[in-house]
Amino acid sequence: MTEHIAKILNGVKAGRISVDKALHSFRDMPYKDIGFAKIDNHRALRRGFPEVVFGRGKTDDQIVKISKKIIAHGGILLVTRAAKTAYLKLKKTFPRIKYSEIARTISYRKKNPVFKNGVVLIITAGTADLPVAEEARITLELMGNRTEILCDVGVAGIHRVLNKRHVMDKAKVIIVIAGMEGALASVVSGLVSKPVIAVPTSVGYGASFEGIAPLLAMMNSCSPGISVVNIDNGFGAGYFASLINN
Repeated sequence: MTEHIAKILNGVKAGRISVDKALHSFRDMPYKDIGFAKIDNHRALRRGFPEVVFGRGKTDDQIVKISKKIIAHGGILLVTRAAKTAYLKLKKTFPRIKYSEIARTISYRKKNPVFKNGVVLIITAGTADLPVAEEARITLELMGNRTEILCDVGVAGIHRVLNKRHVMDKAKVIIVIAGMEGALASVVSGLVSKPVIAVPTSVGYGASFEGIAPLLAMMNSCSPGISVVNIDNGFGAGYFASLINN
């Protein structure tokens, strides 16, 4: 977005672009109204990353129309909780677009990102938490962050995380993803000196109440330095971790 604006302004200064043409280029700011959606074209200026599309509840055609406008404006796209059918329609126009089966995300970046120096470590309590972890990883990497993942190191076998202290020590930010009782976030936070973002998942038996139990456990942690996002919100955790890592 900022590159797009700078290019237009430089073109005006150099005489390659008329003032009228420049104004025409800015006509869709700060948002583009396409009837069923109002696309926030200023999001990248305010937040450092374009608007992200929540795919659930939208038709394939709605996702395609929104996605095309976002890509045309900024060259970066992330759609979460998306059906593969929407991806297949977009792929006809954007052959390099990607779809994650496990995370159910559609992602596209016209230019390769410039990676930040810090590493964001993603830790999952169990293998069943991987869809949320993948959503966080894809978000982070699209935003230009280096990532590492430690899978299946929950508190039922606490030695699996304890012998990974050297990996945790290298990270700048840690995302901990856990269902069931959600205790892993407190354990990790008690071992490290860096921010921990806790993500409760809906993984668990009946008394976990589809993520309510780990959500409350994480929010009631006695270990300082933990921030908690919503249930299964890998995107939110990844976005917040990127802001810290930037």
